[in-house]
Amino acid sequence: MPRRILLVLSIVSLMVLGAVMMITRGVSAQDAPPSVYFPYPPGIIPSDLVPEIQRVNREVDLIESEAISQWHALPIKPGTAMRQVQILGKLELFDKNLSVNKNQACSFCHMPYVGFSGPIPSVNLKPGAYPGSSHFRFGKRKPQSYTYSPFYPVLQFNQTQANFYGGNFWDLRATGFLLQSADAEQAQDPVRDTQEMGEPDSACIVRRLSQSVYRPFFETVWGKQAFVINWPSDVDQICRTPAGAAIFHGNPTPVKLSAVDRGRSNATFDQYALSITAYEGSPDISAFSSKFDAFLAGKYQLTDVEMAGYNLFRGKGNCNSCHLDGRSTTLKANQSDDGTAADVAPVFTDTTSANLGLPKTPADPFYYETTPDSFGFTPNPAGFAFTDLGVGLFLRNLSGTSPNSNWTKLAPAFDGFMQVATARNVDMRPKCPNGKTFPKAYMHNAYLKDLKEVVHFYNTRDVYAFNVESGHCPKGTIEKVTCWPEPEVPQTIDMTIGKLGLSDTEENQIIAFLKTLTDGFTRPYPDADTFTGSCP
Repeated sequence: MPRRILLVLSIVSLMVLGAVMMITRGVSAQDAPPSVYFPYPPGIIPSDLVPEIQRVNREVDLIESEAISQWHALPIKPGTAMRQVQILGKLELFDKNLSVNKNQACSFCHMPYVGFSGPIPSVNLKPGAYPGSSHFRFGKRKPQSYTYSPFYPVLQFNQTQANFYGGNFWDLRATGFLLQSADAEQAQDPVRDTQEMGEPDSACIVRRLSQSVYRPFFETVWGKQAFVINWPSDVDQICRTPAGAAIFHGNPTPVKLSAVDRGRSNATFDQYALSITAYEGSPDISAFSSKFDAFLAGKYQLTDVEMAGYNLFRGKGNCNSCHLDGRSTTLKANQSDDGTAADVAPVFTDTTSANLGLPKTPADPFYYETTPDSFGFTPNPAGFAFTDLGVGLFLRNLSGTSPNSNWTKLAPAFDGFMQVATARNVDMRPKCPNGKTFPKAYMHNAYLKDLKEVVHFYNTRDVYAFNVESGHCPKGTIEKVTCWPEPEVPQTIDMTIGKLGLSDTEENQIIAFLKTLTDGFTRPYPDADTFTGSCP
C-alpha cells in the first residue's frame, strides 16, 4: 500500500473532529474540511447528525455488551446449538469493528426499538438515507427493516405469473441463489457497500472477525478452520481503506490470498451471513408477538376501530392483495370472508415488488454526491440525472450482479419496482422522553414521513396528481395532502392503487389496524427499551 494512502488516512482521522464541530453548527459544502466528504448544501444534512451518531453508537455498544454476556452465560451443548448461532449473529450485527473505520455496526441503521430500521429522528425527517462508515458518504435509499426478512425466499421468476418472487433489498439484488437464503446474502452486502460499512473486500470482514473478542464463539459454532488463513502483510492497511478508493481500480478482492485461502475466507464469510439470518429469523427479531397475532390465536379481541380497519385492509383498501394476511381480498360490497384464517403466521407481504409511483425526493443526499472524496471515489456522478429504477437497475447489472442473464430482457417491465415490504412493525417506535412521537420514514426513498401520509398516498395518488416535481405543488394545494408530484418512474406504475375512495375516517381506521401489527404485545420485544435520545 503506497505511503500516500497511509498519510491520507492519518489526515482523515485528525480532521474528523473539526468536521464534527462544523456539521453540528450547520455546515455547508464550502465550509467542510477537504479530507471529510461533505458535498451537501445547507439544509440537507441534519445539524445534530454527529451527536446522534454518537448516541446510536453508545446504544449499539450497550446491546453488544448484552450479547457478549448472553454468549458467556449460554451452556455450550447440543441442546443450545440453535441459540448459539443466533447469539453469534447478534454479536456480528452489533460489532462496529466490522466496518472499514471501526465506527459503524450493521445495526447502526437498524435498531430494535424502531423495528430494526432507522434510529435517528432528524435523519428520518430529512434525508431518510443514512451515512456510512466513511464520513460522510450517504446511501441512496432508506434502510429497510430486518424484521421478517428471512421469510423472503430465494429470488425466482414465475413464468406463469410473469413476476419475481423473493429476494432481499429494495431492488431484490440479494437473490440468495448461492446460499439459498436471500436474507443471508443481504447480510453480506452492507459490510462491503461503498456508502455503508465500506470494507473493500469480503476477506476484510473475515480478518476483523478473526480479531474479534468473540472469535472463540465463532469457532465453536463453525469450526476452528474458519480463520486458518495466511494473511498478507498489508491486509490491515487494505482493510482500513474504504471500498471504492481509486487505488483499488475497481478490484473487489484487493487482499491477495491464495486460491485455498480465498476459498476458506469465502466460506467463513458465508458462515458469518448465515449466523446473521439465524438471529434475524429468531423470536428476538421476527417475534410474531403483536396484537394481531394474539387475535389470530383467540387471545385478543380487536377494538371496533381496529376491526373496521382490518375489514378495510382486506377489502376496500385492497391492502392485502400485496400485504398478504392469510385471508381473501373482498373488494366488492357484496363480498365477505368469514372463514378461518388460512395462515395464522402471515408475514404481510407477497414477496414481490411494485412501482407505487412515488416522486423523486430532492432531499436525498445521494443526488449531491457528484464530486470525488479524498480517496478518489464519486458515489453518484449522474447527480440529479440519476433515476432509481429499482429492480430494473439490478436486472441490468447496475446494482449488484444478476445471476441469470435471461432476466436482463425483463428489466424494462420492472423499472421503478421496489420490494413489497412487510407491513409488520410499520409503527414500531420508542416512547420519547419529551412526550413527542418518534418520527419514522416510509418507502424506499423516505418520501412519506408517517402512516397517515402512506395511507393517504395509496388512497389519493391519482386524485391529486400534478405534473410537478416535489417542492413545486401549485398554489392553493398542499403537498402530500392535496397534491402528489409526478412519479419518478411513470411508465410502470401500479394502477391498483391511487383512487381507492376511502374517507378520512376510513384512512384512520386502516392506520389503527396497522398499529396492531407491532410486536411486543404478547411478550416484551427484546431491546425495545434501549432508545436514549429525544424527539423533535
